[in-house]
Amino acid sequence: MSEPVTFFRKALLYWYKPDARPMPWKGESNPYLIWLSEIILQQTRVEQGWDYYLKFKNKYPTVFDLARVSQDELLKDWQGLGYYSRANNLHQAAKYIVEHYNGKFPDNYKDILALKGVGTYTAAAIASFAYQLPYAVVDGNVIRIWSRYEGVEIPTDTKDGKRRIQELAEQGLDRENPGIYNQAIMDFGATVCKPKNPFCKNCPLQINCKAFSMGKVEELPIKSKKIKRKKRYFNYLIIKKNTYLFLEKRNDKDIWKNLYQFPLIETREVVEDENINDFELKIKMLVNANYNLINKTSISIQKLTHRDIITRFFMIELSDDNYLANRYLKIEKEALKNFAFPKIIQNFIKDNGLYF
Repeated sequence: MSEPVTFFRKALLYWYKPDARPMPWKGESNPYLIWLSEIILQQTRVEQGWDYYLKFKNKYPTVFDLARVSQDELLKDWQGLGYYSRANNLHQAAKYIVEHYNGKFPDNYKDILALKGVGTYTAAAIASFAYQLPYAVVDGNVIRIWSRYEGVEIPTDTKDGKRRIQELAEQGLDRENPGIYNQAIMDFGATVCKPKNPFCKNCPLQINCKAFSMGKVEELPIKSKKIKRKKRYFNYLIIKKNTYLFLEKRNDKDIWKNLYQFPLIETREVVEDENINDFELKIKMLVNANYNLINKTSISIQKLTHRDIITRFFMIELSDDNYLANRYLKIEKEALKNFAFPKIIQNFIKDNGLYF
């Protein structure tokens, strides 16, 4: 092992103060609760995930509790966190653990990795925190730290770049105390070696940091791929008949799977006011009844990782709902609060209650 890597480990562990960054899951040894926290924190800021973790820990204290809850209730509890596939995977994995392990969380890296929704980072975190198994976590923090410390100029989103970072992460791992080491490197990335404006002047690794010596701290890590953003155009129909509204559940292999929405017409472009007559033909085909278009919203946008969802809402009064009642879920408007919706629909309901 190289001297800089040895220095890295010693300096990192000397720097680490377990109580300096308190979090409700920190120091937890229960693999179920560690798994719960790691899934919640996937693509979620600590500040946002904090309250959700406490809510889930209290409401679902064991994997049995999580496995037996209905999917709709779980998604409702997850509402606001986004990336709902995590909740679906969490539910499937909980059922799997109950069915195949009698509720005992798997205690080896291979079986943990096999759980639905668990990747190499999450498996390493659970294995090291719960069982003190020698697996190095590799997340955005770790990639950034090692890229800067070793001056890795291979794009980290390529096969060679990923392999190099993994090698460094495994070399640096303290195999006697993998859980402490993994928590230390994540805390270091969150508080010192930050993506923007890192605290290089007070960094305990500065003396051997190649990026610092080369003046390339802000340039590393390097990525070769740019995210290609796709635009999709969602037109939701708020169809009202007396005190009733209509919903449908998203079941396709698409975004927001298993969440509810108002009847949707997806188009290839924005429905502009001057083209509303053409769009009303689509509405008529969908509702198959006489109706009145009583209002419509301006455009709203929800930005996801790889796409922009460009949305308009159309408020409709219906004369006859026989056709729709067989095709959609018919609910009293007061029951809207019981369903989990994508954020853009949640916001509409919150901001436009007058239409209901």
